Amino acid sequence: MVNTSILSHFRDIFHAPGRQRPTLQEAFHDPAHLPKFVRGCPAAMRLLDLLGPLHWADFPERNLQRNWGQPAIPFAAFSAACLLKLHEHLVSMGDLRQYLLEHPAFIWLLGFPLVTSRRHRCGFDPDASLPSERHFSRLLRKVPHAALRFLFDDSARLLLGFLASQGIPAGECISLDTKHILAWVKENNPKANLEQRFDNTHQPKGDPDCKLGCKRRRNQRSSRSTPAHTPASHPLPGSALSVGEFYWGYASGTVVTKVPGFGEFLLAELTQTFDQADVSYFFPLMHQTEQLLGFCPRFGSFDAAFDAWYVYEYFSREDDPAAFAAVPFAEKGGYKPDQRRFSPQGLPICKGGLVMPLQFTYYDRTVSRVEHERGKYVCPLLFPQPTGQTCPIHHPNWAKKGCTVTMPTSRGARLRYQLDRDSQRYREVYIQRTAVERINSQALALGIERPHLRSGEAIANLNTLIYTLINLHLYQRLRQKQSP
Repeated sequence: MVNTSILSHFRDIFHAPGRQRPTLQEAFHDPAHLPKFVRGCPAAMRLLDLLGPLHWADFPERNLQRNWGQPAIPFAAFSAACLLKLHEHLVSMGDLRQYLLEHPAFIWLLGFPLVTSRRHRCGFDPDASLPSERHFSRLLRKVPHAALRFLFDDSARLLLGFLASQGIPAGECISLDTKHILAWVKENNPKANLEQRFDNTHQPKGDPDCKLGCKRRRNQRSSRSTPAHTPASHPLPGSALSVGEFYWGYASGTVVTKVPGFGEFLLAELTQTFDQADVSYFFPLMHQTEQLLGFCPRFGSFDAAFDAWYVYEYFSREDDPAAFAAVPFAEKGGYKPDQRRFSPQGLPICKGGLVMPLQFTYYDRTVSRVEHERGKYVCPLLFPQPTGQTCPIHHPNWAKKGCTVTMPTSRGARLRYQLDRDSQRYREVYIQRTAVERINSQALALGIERPHLRSGEAIANLNTLIYTLINLHLYQRLRQKQSP
């Protein structure tokens, strides 16, 4: 027989005039006013300790008063439920719904609209209070990404605020990298017999948003056959075949900072289709990082994919000569880092030791992703007027009107060659790149690499939630370490 005193107690909670259930943040700061069945659920209280510090009262919620034909599911409740799903390593939305049914305290705590019932000791019907499994999946596609980005930014601000309260600076050195994400399509199944597996003119039916991209690539000389894993729509000459790992999918770029003795956490994240180059993540992610920190990082650590003049330019400052970007040199056009020297005025020096004057400049829109000024530097023995002298080293180009160099006039283009990659300072900064690798390992454990989702919106939302949870885990560890 149902205990009427318990039902009466919960009717007062649910239907008291002007009284609403507290947000997770309010419940975190004042857990004494939670119902007994919520306080008596250890799993619910652990989740409250994890998610409660976020500013849920400021969450950009949708209009819950609109008549949707059924009670509107708050985006805040759904977002918190997805964080619960990731935290508990639940595989599907069906698993999440079943978990909530088995733990009604979560339904009350997360803020799902309740359907009162006298047949249940908690005072509401758990099954009727939850959306269907299909609606859970639909919400992951439809929830605005800005709402989930609010939670991610708030998690980073919590960590920055905690470190500032301890007098620990954070964000001066960052590392940036990308993580590939495989689309849930048969084209990524190596056992599937497909003739047009890597033809980017045939979009996979399983995911209308994914794109074909290459995870890693190497060149090998062969003239016999084209490898099966080379895209058929872009056959390359037999003398220089591109062999690599191609997938349909997406990629996620992250900016991470490490705090010695505390750990690493994320400052920015961005998900794009897999056909976008790694360097396309640089400016959007750095813009997010600047907005969050309120200043530009002094040091950056990147892999060779980010060996671009504007990366060096970003970290180069006249008021801070010590700031720089630690990036391995990628040989492009046959040049090595020791093959170009510059004068104090920034002019290139030819192999014969002569300073090459600038002949003219122009704006380029094809060589780089960023429109920039480039200059043509020529032999000083022939420009602006011939001197009558001959090349001191008799370079082969002397018979072809002398040597020329075409390169960006930006200081970053010179720093790319002048950076001392053997110095101790460079090594100290470059080793920070392991921080983003550890974050990628945590994200991999949470299922970021092979999501069972079929739309770009859902995958981008899932990635933001994964990174939010990683930040919250660190924040929880720091609070537990600080508490006596």
